[in-house]
Amino acid sequence: MSARVFHDTLPSGLRVVTIETPHLHTAMAAVYVRVGSRHETVRTNGVSHLLEHLFFRGSARFPDSVEMNAAVERVGGNLNGVTMRDSSYFYTPMHPDGVEVALRILGDMLTRPRLVHLATEKRIILEEMLDEVDERGRDVDPDNLTKQLLYGRHPLAMKIAGTPDTVRGLTMSQVRSHFARAYVAGNLVVSVSGPVKRAQVLRLAQRAFAHLPKGPRLTEAPPPQRPPSARRTRFQTLDESQVEFRLTFPAVSETHPDHHALATLRRVLDDGLSSRLPHNVVERRGLAYSIAAGMELFHDTGTFEIDGACTPENLAPVVAEVLRTLASLRRGEISAEELRRVKDRHRMHLDFLQDSPGELCGWFGGTALFREPESLASRVRAVDALTVAGLTKVARRYLEAGALTAVAVGPGSARRPLADVLARAGRLLGQ
Repeated sequence: MSARVFHDTLPSGLRVVTIETPHLHTAMAAVYVRVGSRHETVRTNGVSHLLEHLFFRGSARFPDSVEMNAAVERVGGNLNGVTMRDSSYFYTPMHPDGVEVALRILGDMLTRPRLVHLATEKRIILEEMLDEVDERGRDVDPDNLTKQLLYGRHPLAMKIAGTPDTVRGLTMSQVRSHFARAYVAGNLVVSVSGPVKRAQVLRLAQRAFAHLPKGPRLTEAPPPQRPPSARRTRFQTLDESQVEFRLTFPAVSETHPDHHALATLRRVLDDGLSSRLPHNVVERRGLAYSIAAGMELFHDTGTFEIDGACTPENLAPVVAEVLRTLASLRRGEISAEELRRVKDRHRMHLDFLQDSPGELCGWFGGTALFREPESLASRVRAVDALTVAGLTKVARRYLEAGALTAVAVGPGSARRPLADVLARAGRLLGQ
């Protein structure tokens, strides 16, 4: 690896990750915060996302959003923020000469925000929520519906943006309290990647975050070991031309010994048009326009997911084909050539990552919120050591009918055929 990675902790407790990449001509500054909907209550659900919006309304040094954005744009940047279930992050790419400006802006907006225009931001968020609900206000987002089945009353089941009722009810007092609890030195990681120097980044970070108060990192309640309800299927009717669906198997975190095998199985299923799912479902049988396999990872749990969209009449055949494809993995039907190709593509992806300041910040900086980041070389060695026998064992352990959760959103005509296919899930999976 041509990049050099440094982990430092400032006297305040703020962690700084510097990735020196002298071969690049662009840089990235990112601030990762261990706060999201998982750190909220039912009453304050959505406050992390609302706070993210408010940060961009100006700070002590940059009193409005126009001035703030103009300053970062002058160094080639573009301010962005993202709120997730377990964390939030704020970032901007920039010209390497603009690192000081980027950190100064990020530091000021996250330590001295004005926190104004609360009512306006609430209205904006309520508009955003319309993508997740139908005209009756029912949730029609497969991800939200899946989380509710998997996690029940645990905070991981709550929506990232909150609900219309919780957002309307949030007060500035609650926003300020959440800000004071989460935006402290022990709960943040600052990461800079690009043709920069460690000493420069440390000096600039200490100055930019001089107003950040000391405080500990947040912790989370552990998720349930298994879904709290016996109900494992949900069909939400929606008058659309297609059905969106998600098939989910509870999995493990990135630190678990089985993670690399699960990630490799995911690549066998979906890593280009020649891989299993696109070939079997789309190319060979023409049952759906899109199909994808993915994983969602938290520091203490994870999921293995298959997402797709198709016409109502094709839903049952698509799900059946997906399950038959998973069954082939459970039987160990992975050729040496297929496994070699997946490993080669994985290694190439890690090589490509070294040309992306943003991905480098995420790999080493974002991960540091929860654990010691894994080196790229260590990841390559772990995946290269996998065998077909080991992958088969892990597929049988996790991709089994008793663990399957299924969610679909679309016309009601697809409900019964889907139920019939799911009733045969064990047989289709070869159990």
